[in-house]
Amino acid sequence: MSSSTHYSKPNAQSPPAEDSDSDLDIDLQELDPITTSNPSNGLAPAASRRSHEEIRAHQERKGHIALRNLRMGGLRGTGARHRRYGELGRGRDGEDSGAHDDQGGDGGWNTDNSATNEDDAPLLQGSKRRRSRPSLDAYRSTVSRMGSRFRMPSFLQSPSRPEEADDDENPEGEHDPASSRIVAVGGSQAAKFPPNAVSNAKYTPWSFLPVTLYNEFSFFFNMYFLLVALSQAIPALRIGYLSTYIVPLVFVLAITLGKEAFDDIDRRRRDNEANSEGYTVLRFDAAGYDNGGMSSRRRAPQSARKASKKSRRRDRLGDIREEEEAVESDGILSPSEPSATYVEVVKKSRDLRVGDVLKLGKDQRVPADVVILQSYTHDSSAGDGADDQPDVTNETEDLLGDSVSTSRVEQTSPAENAPSAGGDGIGETFIRTDQLDGETDWKLRLGSPLTQSLAVSEFVRLRVTAGKPDKKVNEFIGTVELEPKSHGWGSRQSIDKSQGALSNVTEGADGENSDGSKTASLSIDNTAWANTVLASNAVTLAVIVYTGSQTRSALSTSQSRSKTGLLEYEINSLVKILCALTVTLSIVLVAFEAVGHTVTGKWYVKIVRFLVLFSTIVPISLRVNLDMGKSVYSWYIQRDKGIEGTVVRTSTIPEELGRIEYLLSDKTGTLTQNEMEMKKIHVGTVSYANDAMDEVASYIKQGFSIPTSGNNGATLITPSSTYVATATNATATRTRREIGSRVRDVVLALALCHNVTPTMDEENGETVTTYQASSPDEIAIVKWTEAVGLRLLHRDRKGMLLQSVDTGRSVVRVKILDIFPFTSEGKRMGVIVQFYEGNESTPRSDLEAGEIWFYQKGADTVMGNIVAANDWLDEETANMAREGLRTLVVGRKRLSAQQYKEFAAKHREASIEIQGRDAGIARVVSQYLERDLELLGVTGVEDKLQKDVKASLELLRNAGIKIWMLTGDKVETARCVAVSSKLVARGQYVHTVAQLKRKDNAQDHLDFLHSKLDACLLIDGESLALFLRYFRDDFISLAVRLPTVVACRCSPTQKADVAKLIREYTKKRVCCIGDGGNDVSMIQAADVGVGIVGKEGRQASLAADFSIEQFCHLTKLLVWHGRNSYKRSAKLAQFVIHRGLIVAVCQTMYSIALKFEPEGLYIDWLMVGYATVYTMAPVFSLVLDRDVDEDLANLYPELYKELTSGASLSYRTFFMWVGVSIYQGCIIQGLSQILTEVEGNRMVAVSFTCVVVNELCMVAMEITTWHWVMVVCLVGTSLAYVASVPFLGGYFDLGYMMTLGFYWRVAAICAVSLIPWYAGKLIRRRIKPPSYRKVQGI
Repeated sequence: MSSSTHYSKPNAQSPPAEDSDSDLDIDLQELDPITTSNPSNGLAPAASRRSHEEIRAHQERKGHIALRNLRMGGLRGTGARHRRYGELGRGRDGEDSGAHDDQGGDGGWNTDNSATNEDDAPLLQGSKRRRSRPSLDAYRSTVSRMGSRFRMPSFLQSPSRPEEADDDENPEGEHDPASSRIVAVGGSQAAKFPPNAVSNAKYTPWSFLPVTLYNEFSFFFNMYFLLVALSQAIPALRIGYLSTYIVPLVFVLAITLGKEAFDDIDRRRRDNEANSEGYTVLRFDAAGYDNGGMSSRRRAPQSARKASKKSRRRDRLGDIREEEEAVESDGILSPSEPSATYVEVVKKSRDLRVGDVLKLGKDQRVPADVVILQSYTHDSSAGDGADDQPDVTNETEDLLGDSVSTSRVEQTSPAENAPSAGGDGIGETFIRTDQLDGETDWKLRLGSPLTQSLAVSEFVRLRVTAGKPDKKVNEFIGTVELEPKSHGWGSRQSIDKSQGALSNVTEGADGENSDGSKTASLSIDNTAWANTVLASNAVTLAVIVYTGSQTRSALSTSQSRSKTGLLEYEINSLVKILCALTVTLSIVLVAFEAVGHTVTGKWYVKIVRFLVLFSTIVPISLRVNLDMGKSVYSWYIQRDKGIEGTVVRTSTIPEELGRIEYLLSDKTGTLTQNEMEMKKIHVGTVSYANDAMDEVASYIKQGFSIPTSGNNGATLITPSSTYVATATNATATRTRREIGSRVRDVVLALALCHNVTPTMDEENGETVTTYQASSPDEIAIVKWTEAVGLRLLHRDRKGMLLQSVDTGRSVVRVKILDIFPFTSEGKRMGVIVQFYEGNESTPRSDLEAGEIWFYQKGADTVMGNIVAANDWLDEETANMAREGLRTLVVGRKRLSAQQYKEFAAKHREASIEIQGRDAGIARVVSQYLERDLELLGVTGVEDKLQKDVKASLELLRNAGIKIWMLTGDKVETARCVAVSSKLVARGQYVHTVAQLKRKDNAQDHLDFLHSKLDACLLIDGESLALFLRYFRDDFISLAVRLPTVVACRCSPTQKADVAKLIREYTKKRVCCIGDGGNDVSMIQAADVGVGIVGKEGRQASLAADFSIEQFCHLTKLLVWHGRNSYKRSAKLAQFVIHRGLIVAVCQTMYSIALKFEPEGLYIDWLMVGYATVYTMAPVFSLVLDRDVDEDLANLYPELYKELTSGASLSYRTFFMWVGVSIYQGCIIQGLSQILTEVEGNRMVAVSFTCVVVNELCMVAMEITTWHWVMVVCLVGTSLAYVASVPFLGGYFDLGYMMTLGFYWRVAAICAVSLIPWYAGKLIRRRIKPPSYRKVQGI
């Protein structure tokens, strides 16, 4: 390979005579004619900065090197590699080191040659590079600290900038996210990576004001009032006080901005709690160093050597020999000396960085994307060396070998039961990924064989190469490299920042490079992504490779957005109509004045003045009232004891809860508890469930309670010996004996065919056995076998041990020959075991001595063709499926030793094939094993549902909400949960679309569903992606018409895409609910996002608009609080519009009476007081009104359907209220002018009093359910108006208001204004009563 050495111009020229060893100079051609004859050989294109003539001239100029430097070059590169870069060259006198540095810098050649045993290896590495260079940034940072003592060698300088100065301020360059990365384990990195902080905030301190102001003024009526307020700065347009128009606008903006700021500060506080979570990190320090320098123990000999060198300067060769010995003894790390020391420190989650080594325990959330280095049990230790590792291999052999008696096996320690490093040096740990991808199965993760047996102190020699950040949670490709011991800590291979790749090395066989380093590949099995949870009872050491925004979880999550309710848009469109009405009215009045030839002044000024006078038509208080109302709704929601723990995180959209038409729900942790329980087992002729499990336990007790045989201990049982044991029970009928045999066979099969590992935990001082497996189903089955009398005592890669719960003795002992793990394609798992017979105590070396059995279990869809012919399997699995149980079919087959040998040989041949390996293995397994298996039974496992899920889904369906279930889990699991939760009605056809790859097949499915719109669609993520790619519109138009859709194997991005697609296509309100990190994108994409506080994290809860603790709380949130919020806001908006419109009509009548002059009727305080003191409290008290009580809303969820149509605030109701306002305004102002005078304080007193009384009476007549606060507001406002009249002498004729004439005029005008409206309301209610009136009368 070509070297990456850069040939660059030296910093300074230094004559050879200055070198103390110049008398020993030799010619380069004599030592290395290969490299000197072709100096450009091996130079990378980027490094070739000089022409051939320049290089040749340089060689002529520097054709000799010091022999001492040549001999010591290799030692200085290897023996001192454990030193920090600032100490390169220490240990020699100043002039020697300086000369050496000068020469290295002047020559521009890398003399760091690796020691080699090859005679023909070139002395000067020009064409091949035997060792990678130390990190460029590490050199630069150290040299900058050392000042002028050392000059930067030219081969460490950037090729493009040979004269580049040290950069202390920014030693690390920003890493390019599109490139791969190299992570130095336990050390500093050569590039910057994003911080590991979670952020759900919508704004930054700098973007808050611009973004919120833009959002506010994007609403038409805010912009309208801004223009009206600005117009009052012009004297010709000013009407009344300037503050009358400015203060309300500022108040509205302050309220809205304050709410947004409060919500965002609350989000940041919650993010801070998550980011402050502490994690244990291993901090590494160089062995034998303190505070960046060498220890005093090592400095003393160096000082002595420096002091004595001058007296021995004449003995050149002796000096060389002595220095070589000193460097060898003081520079190279001995094999027994650790590369680094480490201490455990606690870091906050946000302070974690790429390269940090985490120490994680059981049930701990992984804070970033990590690569697992090592896993060990609590009772063992990672240690500082290979000798400190627990010898699990020997323990396993002793436990399962033939030389150990059963009694000793029964004394297995808890440490041996836990997952640990096996004989091949691989540590096991399980993780839960349901918060990431929604899958309930636990995932097995392994430490790399290269790192599992490595001492923790040697982690600093590791370098992990990882690909660019990616959102694919099921893919990862990388490598881990272990540098040679002699390199020491900090000897990092050079990183080309522009390429982001390792320097070229020559890789030898078995993953060992020519420079002594070792390399191993990394896959998804060696990783744990952020927001996954460790499930193993073991300590896991892992290095962080991706942080913050570059983690899989963050890349699958969309940015939070500001959500605006549908009611806001509806009101915005109504305000545009009002504004158009205002402009039209202003132009018409000015036009009428022009027709009468009475125009005085400029016409456009009068139009603007009319616009200002009629600004009450578009009431600025509308936003204030609505925002304050939302705060009240949020307060009620959070203090509802029926849904305790509910948190409103976005208080701007509570009305949206009453408009939901589509509910997209996650499965795991949302609908289900992810807790499996064995509910039913069928053995062909009889089925056992619930209390009948006691009979199963009695069969197991009989079959496995075998007495001891003499002095040899208990007898081990095989599938054949169980029959003999039960035959002694003469009292049992033949049928009962046959059933008992079947039960024992299926229980034994279930106790052996799995991947469960028992572990020991300490709880309250007691040892408790727990189980670990990749699937909760398997744990549930193993727990069930223990409950009926057969306990899994021990399991490792080589064997299993079963114990009788009744006697406490080991009864079954098997050797695992082969395991066939479960795959989503195969949908089955199997195991080949060899049974130990009798009480053997001698090792077995052949396969002839014990029974060999193949056990297999899997989905009924695949096992039906594998087991022998029968007449009950299909019927029984269908029965269990209708009950919502997850079914597994269990079978077995006995193999002779010869059969197994043939299978093993064929299997081995297929497994080493390069082409078609998977198909070949499947073919061999099918030929030798998966044929005519004996059908033992069928199991039914239930995934426990959340509390009241069935009733909640039924209620929501009756409320007219279409429910979709989006999950990352398997097809079979999704189907079972859909059935058990009653998401799919009994007898409803479920149309399954899975693993669809062709477009023509997709069209066939669409055609079928068009003819069967009452079916439930079950589709997987792969098929969904195909539909959305080629049949996007056709698919979504069909899917939204189906009663239920279940999508499984969905990625977080697909969930969000589905939510967006439904919103865009239907224009309906979509609610998404979930509990995991994989649901965050979906929640943020929805109109309303609801997060459930899950067991494994709060990420979904933090990102949601509403946070609840149980799924059943959603019904009350929607049906009750959503109904009230929407109905109240609709009524409030209508009254605020009515309140402003009636004043504008009165103003219009007054202007017409004044011959179309733009003069104000109610000015200054009257306008401010009317909108605040005299009417605001009664109108706002409508937020406490309700048309039905909570019990009735839950009893008749059909009432919710009316809300989704938007009938409470529609164009019909809007124009109805506009008509009422015009009628009442004309009556009040017209009669006031007729009964008093056209203008004057008497008319203003009568008119204004009638407007206030009319509004208070309208509120009272519109209330459905009275609240004491409403009474207080109405009475209090009336008294406030009466009390304020004496202070309104500037506007009213106070003397006239004390006369009887004033009161009868007010009464008469109000009667004419209110009675017709109220009578019409009563008649309309009698002829066509609203739905809530109908149910109240039942």
